[in-house]
Amino acid sequence: MVVGTALGLSNPATIALAVVLAFVFGYAFTMRPLIASGMPRATATRVALAADTASIATMEIVDNGVMLLIPGAMDAPLSSPLFWGSLGAALAIAAVATFPVNRWLIARGAGHARVHAHHHH
Repeated sequence: MVVGTALGLSNPATIALAVVLAFVFGYAFTMRPLIASGMPRATATRVALAADTASIATMEIVDNGVMLLIPGAMDAPLSSPLFWGSLGAALAIAAVATFPVNRWLIARGAGHARVHAHHHH
């Protein structure tokens, strides 16, 4: 949201950029330690996709949905408390919404349980 707003992109372009960056950085943060531990990049990619896709998708749907529902939030400039307050609220609501998704995945051996299976203690 911050990058799209700073660049003056349209609301659909800002949302698209936010979603793309969320997936890129989400997968990268999961893959980095796996690759650093010696896991081949292709395997780390498969693990990250399995671990993070549902969680990131849920986070982005809720986060962007909340931003769209708050009047004026998507059109507010970066200097506006409306922008930052809306973004903070949207991220907090999305985190709460994503928690049960992650918990459900981990309880079934999916999600980040797949990543943890590759940690060596």
